[in-house]
Formats: sequence, C-alpha cells, structure tokens
Amino acid sequence: MFTKILIANRGEIACRVIKTARKMGIATVAVYSDADRDAVHVEMADEAVHIGPSPAAQSYLVSEKIIAACKATGAQAVHPGYGFLSERASFCEALEKEGIIFIGPKPKAIRAMGDKIESKKFANAAEVSTVPGWLGVIENADHAEKIAGEIGYPVMIKASAGGGGKGMRIAWSKAEVRDGFDRARSEAKSSFGDDRLFIEKFVVDPRHIEIQVLADAHGNAVYLGERECSIQRRNQKVVEEAPSAFLDAKTRKAMGEQSVALAKAVDYQSAGTVEFIVDSEKNFYFLEMNTRLQVEHPVTELVTGIDLVEQMIRVAAGEKLVIKQNAVTLNGWAVESRLYAEDPYRNFLPSIGRLTRYRPPEEGQFGDVVIRNDTGVTEGSEISMFYDPMVAKLCTWAPTRLAAVDAMSEALDSFVVDGIEHNIPFLAALMQHPRWREGRLSTGFIAEEYPEGFAPIVPNDAEKAVLAAIATAVELLRRDRLDRLGGRLAPHSGVLKRDWVVKISEDYLSVSILERMISIPMEIDLSVDGGKALTVASDWRPGDLIWRGTVGGRKIAAQIRPVPNGFRIAWKGMSVTARPMLPRIAKLERLMPEKVLPDTSKMLLCPMPGLVVSIAVAEGQAVKAGETLAVVEAMKMENVLRAERDLIVVKLNARPGDSLAVDAVIMEFA
Repeated sequence: MFTKILIANRGEIACRVIKTARKMGIATVAVYSDADRDAVHVEMADEAVHIGPSPAAQSYLVSEKIIAACKATGAQAVHPGYGFLSERASFCEALEKEGIIFIGPKPKAIRAMGDKIESKKFANAAEVSTVPGWLGVIENADHAEKIAGEIGYPVMIKASAGGGGKGMRIAWSKAEVRDGFDRARSEAKSSFGDDRLFIEKFVVDPRHIEIQVLADAHGNAVYLGERECSIQRRNQKVVEEAPSAFLDAKTRKAMGEQSVALAKAVDYQSAGTVEFIVDSEKNFYFLEMNTRLQVEHPVTELVTGIDLVEQMIRVAAGEKLVIKQNAVTLNGWAVESRLYAEDPYRNFLPSIGRLTRYRPPEEGQFGDVVIRNDTGVTEGSEISMFYDPMVAKLCTWAPTRLAAVDAMSEALDSFVVDGIEHNIPFLAALMQHPRWREGRLSTGFIAEEYPEGFAPIVPNDAEKAVLAAIATAVELLRRDRLDRLGGRLAPHSGVLKRDWVVKISEDYLSVSILERMISIPMEIDLSVDGGKALTVASDWRPGDLIWRGTVGGRKIAAQIRPVPNGFRIAWKGMSVTARPMLPRIAKLERLMPEKVLPDTSKMLLCPMPGLVVSIAVAEGQAVKAGETLAVVEAMKMENVLRAERDLIVVKLNARPGDSLAVDAVIMEFA
C-alpha cells in the first residue's frame, strides 16, 4: 500500500479523497493555484505544492507541474479526482514513465472509453446497444446540417472530449444545428482544447441512468447498482439518487452485466461509470463510459456501504477486489443535491463572491436518516470565476425514497449560505414538486416544469399562516429581549399586545395571541385570520439563523434573516418578507406609496459576472427578436444573450474581452 499520494485536483473532490486516505493511514499532498492558496483542501492535506496561476490551463491542467510536485514530495501515486487531468491518457502515461502510479484505469481504457466517438465505435463492435448517430468527425456547420437531416431531428451535438454538459447542444431544426455547432465547438475548444464534435439522435423523454462498476488488475469486475441522474439543467446534473425508482430487477441486471462486459473488454482497472439513456419502455442505450470517479458517487456509497475512493486506491496498489457480485446489496435510498453558485431567479446564471456565511446542516446519523455533505469550502472561502461553480454536494439517506427526499428537504432548509447567489431555493422547491416526489422523471424535467425559468414560490393560504405564525413568534421574542436590555430611554411597560398584523407580500394577515409563554423555549397559541388555533413551539433565540420548531404540530426548519421592520423567511423554496406590526401601524402602512423600480427595458444587462466573448451587433443596427446580441463566458460556459423583441441598437457600452460585473450595461436600445 502507498504511504503518500498526491491529489491532482481541488475543491470538494480533493477534500473527499484526503478523508479516505487519512482513514487508510496514507499521507496526502495537495496542489493549488494562486486562487486556491487559502483553500480548504490545502489546509487538510499533509503537504501542499503551489503549481501556478489561477487559470486551470496554467495550473491544474499542466501535467508537468503535477509530476514535478510528486517528485518534490515523494508521492508514490496520484488520484486525479474528476475533471482536469482525470481522463487524459497522456497524463497517465507520463506518470508511468516516472514510476508514479495513476489511481485510475490504464491508458488503453482511457483512450477507448474517454473519447466519445471512439467509445461508441468500440461499444458497437462489442455489440453494446448504442444510440443511432454519426460517429465520424464533423468538418463544419454545413456538414453538421447534412448529417442531422439524415439522422432526423431532434439531434444532440456533442464534444468528443466533452463532459459536464460543456460542448453540448440539442438541435430541433437546421438553424439550431448551425448555431449549436458553432457554440459547442467554441466551448469544446476552450474547455478541453479539442474541438471535435459528433452528432447522435436525441431520445425524447429519456432518463439518464448510470451503472457504477469496479474492476481490478486480476480480471475481477462487479457492478454496484445504478444512479438516476435525470434531473439536469443544460445537460448538467443537478440532483441524483440511488437506486432508480424506474428500473426493475431484470433491467438493472441486464444493464449491470453489460457494463461489466464492457469494462472487461477494455481491461478496465478502477472505479468507472457506464452511462445509459433509458426510454419509457426501459430500452437502454450506451451513452458513454466515464473512466474516473463520478461527482455523484456518494449516493452509491450510501446505499452499498462501499467506499469507492478506498477501492480505487486498493486496486491501484495491485490488490484484488474482495467484493463479490452476489454480496452487493442496495440498502435504502440516497439523494444528492448539488449546491451551485448560481442565481436560480436569473436563469441559473453563475455567481461569484465570498461566502460571508457557510453553515451546512450537521452531518451524521439521526435516527433513520443519514446526512452527508461533501464540500471544499468553508465560511470565508471565495467562489472564483476560474473553476466550476459547485459549492457542495448535500446527500441524505433513509430507508425509503420519500423519507430520503423529506430528509433532503429539511437539510436544505437548514443549509445557510450568504455572500453569493445559490440554487438552494430551487433545490428546496424541487423536493416538494409532485412529479419529482412520484419519480416521474426525464432529462427534460427542469425545462418542462419550469419553461419560463424558476420563479419565487408563492405560498398558499396554509403556508402563509405558518409563515405569519413564525414571524409573530420571532417578533414577540425580539421585543421581549429589547425590554430586558438595560439603558433604554423608554422601556416597554404593560403586557404584550394580543392583536397583530403580519404583512406577507401584499397580504395583511391578522394574528391573535390566545395563550403565550414568552420565554426560551417558547410556546404560544395563536390564530391567523380567524382560523383554528395553532400551537407554535420553538427554542429559537434572537440571532439564530435557523428557526426550528413546530407550528400546529407540523415540524418546521426555516431560515430567518432580519430586514428593516421585519424578517426574511426562507422555507421549502419559498422566500418571503414578513413584517409583523400592530394593527394601528398596519393601517398607516397600507397608505404608504410603492417604490417603482427603474426602467431597464431598453438596456441589455450582463446577467452574471463574466467575460465578453463577442458582440454580434453594431450601433444603429435593427435586430429581430431571437437574434444574438452578445456572448458572455462565465465559469467555462458560453451564454448567448438574445433580443427579446425587435429593436434598434443605439449604443454599445462593452467590447469583446471586457470583464463585466452583474447588471453592467452591455448595450442600449431605442
């Protein structure tokens, strides 16, 4: 067994590998760029080596720097994590030449399966079911249009060296093929240094289901069940679960055995994932094989009890697999939510900045529920524009699917993140979505259920009553605390008022206190808008970010933030401002004029911090609705900004190459 390994990665996956290495008694070496000088993985490792400037192309993607770090520290092996150099055969070969072990498959398997074009050819030869498509290199947009017409729309344009949803576009027409080809090629070139593309038939209403395999150097291979990864946005996975609610035992066995056969055919040695597209009739088609550890591997670990990183290290050290196929069992259900630095209310555009608060829910086993949070940040960490926007992977396990989903819902409500925009409101809302809870999924789920984008969830009457009850309880405690502070000019005298009004959005809800015990823990009985009595109980203290308690017997975990004259309450994807006040104040408040927001309808605002790749129009140019105005790159993804209506460009405020802040004015219209 190795005594020291180097992790050629950053962020949460570097931290994840370090945890297992530490458990195995193996010393670890971290590498870091300028941007990651104070990163968590650097602090966790036993040693750390600086490898260059912030851009990945000048640091994490430079194999010579990784090898030099191994030599300098005496690391015997390298774990590549995912992304970066994890699927680059040349890196594996370079390590072998230096006598350093690559904790992953051999170059042959990486080449056979890592290239999407070659992997499909190989799968076809091995009689693995594949999606119809064109596996040759596509020369230009004209060639792409011709091929798409022969295959039949819709088609998927994909980067041969791609991954993570980058260099990938769905096209439903000739025009979309041409535009998608150009965008996919540009993204592939900037993300992978390889602009080769291929085209295949896009299966309508597909599920994305993948099989986890483990194989050693002695010819042994097993499959560890499946992961359902159908909840995707822009071909990027958002929520995963294991097992899939869709598969039956027969289909699971067939997919697993086919995956193992494919792994053995390429002499695969390590943990790997065979991805499939599955249609509504449970027909499955080979999509690709990822010759590395997957982002979503924790859900498989939670349902099998197998540490995949440990197995990778043991296989790389030459050990035989001790896991037998008939001993692999899937126990309970696990769900993973990817926490991204992105604004769900702005079409999920990336966000950057410092984490002024980062307080995930407590990890561990709580009754029948397990909570796990894989992350590479801490409070004070900076989310930069140089790397992937994923902040953490929150996982829950429970005996049943709905119990795991409900546990995830509560964990998300308890996850405090400030300083950046993030997708927790969307994830929390998703956990309540009837179609998700029923398991009726497809890769088009988000586009179908949120065709106009994700908007703030509007609470119904029952939910407003809960929010008003929480706001009233918090306000009573706040006032009681103020009354106990010394040195006040006019301390409160007399009993607390019985009648209150809570303003939520444009609604004024009357709240009557029936019974009260203003203390910690608090317990009061109240009614909202004359409804039935609700008992509100909580041990919340002023200053706590999470309000935990019960309202009418319903268990609640909600986030509380003070705002002028009230509180911002976030709960199950809802985020409302609740302002408790006395009835006399509420009467006057209704008379206050509304503040009108400035008109930005004649401006194109930069929707996220990013780099202007191109400006597609000139001053004075007339533009039709739907035409491209500009392309802005952020976190390795190119975002096309289009005209929402017919207009005339009167002024350009930005040029290609400019770095813009969010809401910076790119151009103005007549």
